[in-house]
Amino acid sequence: MKTIQSNIKKAKKYLDNNDCIAVPTETVYGLAGNAYSNIAVKKIFKLKKRPSNNPLIVHYYNINKLKNDCNINENFKKLYKRFSPGPITYVLSLKKNCKISKFVTNKQKSLAVRFPKHPLFKKLLKNLDYPLAAPSANISTKLSSVQASDVKEEFGSKVRYILNGGKCNIGVESTIINLTNKPTLLRYGGLEISRIEKILKKKISININSKKKIAPGQFPLHYSPGVPLRVNVKKSKSNEAFVLIKKRNINSKNYYYLSKKNNLNEAAKNLYSILRKIKKDGYKMIAVEKIPNIGIGKTINDRLNRASNY
Repeated sequence: MKTIQSNIKKAKKYLDNNDCIAVPTETVYGLAGNAYSNIAVKKIFKLKKRPSNNPLIVHYYNINKLKNDCNINENFKKLYKRFSPGPITYVLSLKKNCKISKFVTNKQKSLAVRFPKHPLFKKLLKNLDYPLAAPSANISTKLSSVQASDVKEEFGSKVRYILNGGKCNIGVESTIINLTNKPTLLRYGGLEISRIEKILKKKISININSKKKIAPGQFPLHYSPGVPLRVNVKKSKSNEAFVLIKKRNINSKNYYYLSKKNNLNEAAKNLYSILRKIKKDGYKMIAVEKIPNIGIGKTINDRLNRASNY
C-alpha cells in the first residue's frame, strides 16, 4: 500500500510539472499528460510522432469532474451509469469556456472522454486537479503497449516515468461512440456494440473510417507490428509466422496461438503481445487465419485489417 501511494505521488509530481508518463488502463497502457496544458499535450504528440489531426482521449475520475468541460446528454447518462468506469469512450460536445487544450481536440468542438477502470489509474486521477489526455503508449501507427515492458521497448528513457499496473486485462483499446447527435460507433473496442444498443434500445450506426477525425483509431494504417500482415489465411507460407485462434495438435515453430480454446476475449488480450513476439522472433511476414467476426472478434478483425495496410 505504501509503495502504491509513493508511486502515485511520483506520477503526480511528473504530471504537475507538465511531463508525460505512462499509465496502466484496463484496455492498453496510455501516454498521459495534463489535458489542460498545451505544453504537456504537445509533448504527447511529439513523443508518439502522432499527426496533429488525430485527437486524443481525455480521462476523468468521474462524471462530476467532466461537467466543467462537456455538455452531458441523456444517452451519455444511460451509458455512463451502465458501463463506466470501463472500456468505452464517449464523444461529447465541449462547453464554450472549458479548459481543455485546443491541441487535444484538433480544434473540434467535441471531446472524446473516458472513465478508466484500472484501480491504479483511478487512484491517480482522484489525486489530480485536472483530467489526463492519454492516447495509447506507443509510436503512432504501431502496436499498443499492454504491459510496462512494451512501453519501455517503444520509448526507452524518453518517457520519464511508467506507473506499472501489470498486464492489461482487456488488451485492445476502448470502444468509441459519438453522442454529439445520433449515436454512432467510431471505433470497435473492448465493449461490444450489442451491449450499447441494448441500453440505448436502438440500432447504432457505424462510421469507423470517418474522413472527419473526431476520435482516434480511424486512420487506415494503425496497430501495425511493423511487418507485412495478411488476414483470413487458410495456409501460411513457410517463411511466415502463422497466427491461429486456437491451439492445434500440430507442433510447428511458426505457429502462434491467440487462445487455447477459441476464446475471443483471451485472443483479444493476447493479440498485441503475440504480434510483438513474432516481430522479436525475426519473422518478416505474418499470416492470420480467419477470426470469427462476432463480439470482440469484430475488434480483433478491425485491428488486423488496419495492421494489414502496411
